[in-house]
Amino acid sequence: MPDIVDIAVSNDSFKTLVAAVQAANLVETLKSPGPFTVFAPTDAAFAKLPPGTIQTLLQNIPQLARILTYHVVPGKLMQADLGKLDSVTSVEGSPISLDCSSGFEVKNATVVAADVEADNGVIHVIDTVILMG
Repeated sequence: MPDIVDIAVSNDSFKTLVAAVQAANLVETLKSPGPFTVFAPTDAAFAKLPPGTIQTLLQNIPQLARILTYHVVPGKLMQADLGKLDSVTSVEGSPISLDCSSGFEVKNATVVAADVEADNGVIHVIDTVILMG
């Protein structure tokens, strides 16, 4: 089974995410055994950010890495697992609120594809980049 990075690389909807993970030097981390739960923003999600945000982040690698690790949770948590929780703590260290009462929401993002299994965890595809705070 492919790992989280391999799945992202093979999907045309994650070009921005893959470029950001590479720029932040997180590829090896996300290829490690994990397991990880990744809330993966699509290219359309990154496109919703204010103009210039992505370029600014690519020039500020520590901030980019912080935002990307906010989208990762230790452990393999399927939608059924997350539905029992109000929040989870990201690898970055901040809480991420969850709402599965009517759909599947992660902070301010809607999960558009859940439970994409990888060798080292699971991916939940989201329609908005989630930010701390």
